[in-house]
Amino acid sequence: MLYNVVEIQKILPHRYPFLLVDRITELTSGESIEAFKNISISEPVFQGHFPDHPIYPGVMILEGMAQAGGVLAFKSMDEMSQEEIDKKVVYFMSIDKAKFRVPVTPGDQLIYKINVMKQKGSVWQLEAKAYVDGKVVAQAELKAMIVDK
Repeated sequence: MLYNVVEIQKILPHRYPFLLVDRITELTSGESIEAFKNISISEPVFQGHFPDHPIYPGVMILEGMAQAGGVLAFKSMDEMSQEEIDKKVVYFMSIDKAKFRVPVTPGDQLIYKINVMKQKGSVWQLEAKAYVDGKVVAQAELKAMIVDK
């Protein structure tokens, strides 16, 4: 483990119920990150999606991948102090080629694997995949920008 949820909260502004990364397990600055989210029946989203057939929403998987990508972007900017990071936020610019391959249900552990496709200045283009039990359950190309709050 590289970062637990407390350390992730020092990097990302997201909080319960919208912090969708539990741990960072691997990070290569400027290249890639691996993180995970444990999916529990106690997630608030399951109250309405769907009460008798709980499926973790694809949009939440995308957001979790984006949050992991945000950690990668911040931790790849070595020259930024914690004080400077506190004044920045990562915004989505686009989501392309999103595909959802297998439903994610309570009890699953989502593994996010994010790779940098391109980075120029504060703009990051990422290849993102989510896995459960070694199988790709979702994938997308994400573009994000680090901006002042």
